[in-house]
Amino acid sequence: MPGAHPVTPARPTVSVVVPVLDDAEHLRVCLALLAAQSRPALEVVVVDNGCVDDSAVLARAAGARVVREPRRGVPAAAAAGLDAAVGELLVRCDADTRMPADWLERIVARFDADPGLDALTGPGTFHDQPGLRGQVRAALYTGTYRWGAGAAVAATPVWGSNCALRAEAWQAVRTRVHRERGDVHDDLDLSFQLALAGRRIRFDPDLRVEVAGRIFHSLRQRVRQGRMAVTTLQVNWARLSPGRRWLRRAARAHPRSRWGRGPDGQSRD
Repeated sequence: MPGAHPVTPARPTVSVVVPVLDDAEHLRVCLALLAAQSRPALEVVVVDNGCVDDSAVLARAAGARVVREPRRGVPAAAAAGLDAAVGELLVRCDADTRMPADWLERIVARFDADPGLDALTGPGTFHDQPGLRGQVRAALYTGTYRWGAGAAVAATPVWGSNCALRAEAWQAVRTRVHRERGDVHDDLDLSFQLALAGRRIRFDPDLRVEVAGRIFHSLRQRVRQGRMAVTTLQVNWARLSPGRRWLRRAARAHPRSRWGRGPDGQSRD
């Protein structure tokens, strides 16, 4: 109304980044759930990765900012969205992510409570895999990724369907992610770069979402996902082996111990 003062965005400001490729029906639900958050985002950035369906039109109608990324693949699309986002906290999900109403509120609270926290992630279940079988699959999927990928990265890995990081942390690693490669997992790759930069990543077991269990839809999909995981490990282990990654982690955790000293006994700090 005339003469009204502009509303000051709540701090820290939050951008939600959603890469999408021809996933309009899932995106419709995701955007509605984001609009219903108890702690609203400053912006929702939907990255159009070459959609031929109504995803981009739907996103604009819902008030999202649409960014086009012509290079196919989640790594390029996710990186483009994170680059374009203007929030102090960058929250990442997928078009099929279904989040509770307090999802963003919980994320902000965790970062507010821990100023040294750089990235946050949580688990998920499958909204299209009901019953005991779905629960078992979700537990196996989440556990395998958290502990298996965690051992490979030498840190807690972020999961792209449910994660957040400070904008400053993204700026520190954005040139190191393999955004040009469509054959890597963007979230696992981001985890490697954050860990290598010494960034603190935490897992919140209560930061829960639901996603589609697409990996269980076909054997071909599972094989493809497995090959991408192997490729992600290979390109990142070529930079630094798992053993050296764990030694670096130990040195950071105990900077005054023998892990943090050179052959001459002097501190490496």
